[in-house]
Amino acid sequence: MVARARPFEFTLSTAAAREESERELLFPETRGTTLDLTAFVSCYNEVDFIEQTLEDIRVALRELGLASEIIVIDDGSSDRSAELVRRYIAEHPEDRIILRRNLVNRGLAQNYIDAAFLGRGRYYKLFCGDNTEPRHSIVQICSQAGKADIIVPRYVSVAGKSAFRKWLSGAYTALVNLVSGNRLAYYNGLALHLRYNIMRWHPNTRGFGFQADIICMLLDQGGTYMEIEVEAINRAQSRALTVKNVLSVGHTLLDIVIRRVANAIYRR
Repeated sequence: MVARARPFEFTLSTAAAREESERELLFPETRGTTLDLTAFVSCYNEVDFIEQTLEDIRVALRELGLASEIIVIDDGSSDRSAELVRRYIAEHPEDRIILRRNLVNRGLAQNYIDAAFLGRGRYYKLFCGDNTEPRHSIVQICSQAGKADIIVPRYVSVAGKSAFRKWLSGAYTALVNLVSGNRLAYYNGLALHLRYNIMRWHPNTRGFGFQADIICMLLDQGGTYMEIEVEAINRAQSRALTVKNVLSVGHTLLDIVIRRVANAIYRR
């Protein structure tokens, strides 16, 4: 029998290596919750921003006094992103930082769920590798941990975001609110969750719609949320109108409608 090659590889800081074993990385169900927060950094060809992203996260979480870890998943980058992350890890051996480099592209939604299983934090937050959130916004959001099951960012200022993208975001939010019955101001922000909730209630949607699906699913289960106004920076070109993302949005909206109808029937 021929053994299958692993689809990813790991690099750990010294602090992470002291606590990790290969078994725990390959079989996440053996892990426990020992930290306050797991920061998941999504990375795909982010050579210009990834080091500053890691620095801002690390400094912000230290400022808050949170026992935290940073898990970077490089999703098959073709540039030097993974090399820069490895260098950053080597320069900060005292911090718990883990790099998983996917040898094939798996997509943000799948990586988001995978990193939740890899983590040890009570709380869990997504960060984009292009340094979307300024340091003060990270502090604002993460300082609210424990005040609700979901801390939902409302981006009152997004430098570099075009008028069309703002309109598209507003239209998408209105659609999700319409079919779900919720009244959130934004669904696709970098929300702060209880990590257990992501592991327990993650959806099977992919692409653009997965964050809205998770939030609506958790609210259906009686989860609480708090919205907080923060600033952000847009650095990436929009991929919202790709075929994959349009299909993802359709899948998400259909899931939300089906759950709402089912809840109306079974909770009578």
